[in-house]
Amino acid sequence: MGLTQELMDPEGTALPVRHLTNAEKAAVIVRLLISEGAAPRLTGLSPRQQERLVERMASLAPVDRRTLAAVAQEFAQRLDNLGLTFPGNMAGALEMIGEHLSQDTRQRLTDRAEAEGPPDPWRKLAGMEADQLRPLVTRESAEICAILLAKLPVSKAAALLSDLPEDRAHIVAHAVSLTGAVDPATIARVGDQLLGELSARSAPAFDGNPADRVGAILNAATATTREKVLDGLDTRDEVFAGHVRRAIFTFEHIPKRVEAKDVPRVMRAVDPETTVLALAAAMQAAPVAVEFLLENMSKRMAEQLREDAEARGTIRGAEGEAAMAEVVTAIRAQEEAGEIRLIAPED
Repeated sequence: MGLTQELMDPEGTALPVRHLTNAEKAAVIVRLLISEGAAPRLTGLSPRQQERLVERMASLAPVDRRTLAAVAQEFAQRLDNLGLTFPGNMAGALEMIGEHLSQDTRQRLTDRAEAEGPPDPWRKLAGMEADQLRPLVTRESAEICAILLAKLPVSKAAALLSDLPEDRAHIVAHAVSLTGAVDPATIARVGDQLLGELSARSAPAFDGNPADRVGAILNAATATTREKVLDGLDTRDEVFAGHVRRAIFTFEHIPKRVEAKDVPRVMRAVDPETTVLALAAAMQAAPVAVEFLLENMSKRMAEQLREDAEARGTIRGAEGEAAMAEVVTAIRAQEEAGEIRLIAPED
């Protein structure tokens, strides 16, 4: 029996084609593919589109063969007329050709894509190094770890899995086999949660390490206070005290930490009256530092500063320390601005 005969009633009259909406036609095509053993990939649809598809399949009455043939023919014609499809947004285009772009270009376009719409947490997670992701794998549940590994590039997922203890690796690997049943909305929420955890952990409450912070505080303290605190730290935590000592930078450290060529730049950054006051105080407290500074500036300026400093005579402790601290602060500011480079204590 030919197709024409199948689409005729017993009396030879052509059967009418049933009118279907586009959503119902989509449901018919999906049902046809499933009946033929094909497995249509529907995960690319939004959750709402997937729900509507299931609702249409649930509500459709039986479809006669003539209507089925008409729907299939229309579908085939649309495929024949379709040359290429494009994602329609920056994020989709990046997923399609991102691996062929340079890293800088890919990052700029990723930023643009995120500005156009909600940021994709999984894109950011996939771009992180394995060391950054390792804390998640060690502390999250096996189910969450499985979703993470399933969304990462294979090489990165393998590196993380190999770091796990053998018994936990088995559990997580088995959990990966169950991720196919997780809906896209849940996966998106998991991605947001994991990225939020990493962002919170990667944003420290304080800048710099503890030893540097203590060192900066002691830099501004008086010499007496500084020595008392360091002596106390030596008794409590000798290792930490050593780190703090290396972080401390006072006027007397200038010859060891400042390069000779940078001295003129440093001196220009300090008020002349403060410079004279600091040199006058340091002639007693740090004479080596005074000679280092004077030797590495113009002869005329060095002679003038030396005369002015000697003319000031003895400087009160607090006043002199404040002036020397201003010189040190100016040096630190120039280092942070990248104008000079301090010699590391180890060097």
